[in-house]
Amino acid sequence: MQINLITGISGSGKSVALRAFEDAGYDCVDNLPVALLESLINTLALEKSEKVAVAIDARRGKSLAELPQILENLRLHHEVRIIFLNADSNTLIQRFSETRRRHPLSTRDEQSQSVTLTEAIETERSLLEPLRSQAHSIDTSNIPAHTLRSWIQDLLMGQALGLAVIFESFGFKRGLPSDADLVFDVRCLPNPHYDKLLRPLTGNDLPVQEFLRNIPEVIGMEQDIIGFIDKWLPHYIADGRSYLTVAIGCTGGQHRSVYLVNQISQYFIGHQALNDLQINFLIRHRELDSIPATTT
Repeated sequence: MQINLITGISGSGKSVALRAFEDAGYDCVDNLPVALLESLINTLALEKSEKVAVAIDARRGKSLAELPQILENLRLHHEVRIIFLNADSNTLIQRFSETRRRHPLSTRDEQSQSVTLTEAIETERSLLEPLRSQAHSIDTSNIPAHTLRSWIQDLLMGQALGLAVIFESFGFKRGLPSDADLVFDVRCLPNPHYDKLLRPLTGNDLPVQEFLRNIPEVIGMEQDIIGFIDKWLPHYIADGRSYLTVAIGCTGGQHRSVYLVNQISQYFIGHQALNDLQINFLIRHRELDSIPATTT
């Protein structure tokens, strides 16, 4: 059975992610007590269920300490994947303010006294850190709900086993992705933004691609990033990683970083030796993916 554990910081989009799994045909359970996880999986196994998504968060309190061992037990007979949703504190505070909901840990200290929202968020981060360190982390700070659903769908389309390498473009003006393992800064490269004809376009558009591919510095940067990843990727695989996020950033996340993510990801997707290792490559453009879809 394929077991997907969805966890993370309150307000980061766990409900959105769980609905994406439900839409994909998974059996879904929200806010499950930790002690019931193994019983649930055993029951679903008897019912011949093949894929399940379970949301567990910090409301489970001290019982979260038992979860890593339970997951190890489940891995003996099942495929287990952990998805950790995160966001920066300012974004979380804004979301709670907009929805006017209370944080689930806001009155759950040992003396049952109220704590501030910031204190509740930090307590939650501490409780969930053991899970975050072994999970596929998604930073939802700068993305809307429809983008998170799309990213979850992309993840579900990937291979079930092996390492997932995510190439993500972003704009530094909106902050670093907190889920990035490797970050490459390409702001030193010539910027198509200063060409009035190229400014409204993106790195997905042919005129921008032609502009950038004819610049020696861009070619050099592309080759250097490919060389670095090519050299060290086997070491990440040997380390037992399940996910590796390579973030490439320019100023606005529209031209240079998008172009380089596309170029570099296509190199690795076509790398036959890596394909034999069952590596799943995913592409994300944080700033472009955040633009709401329009209908005509």
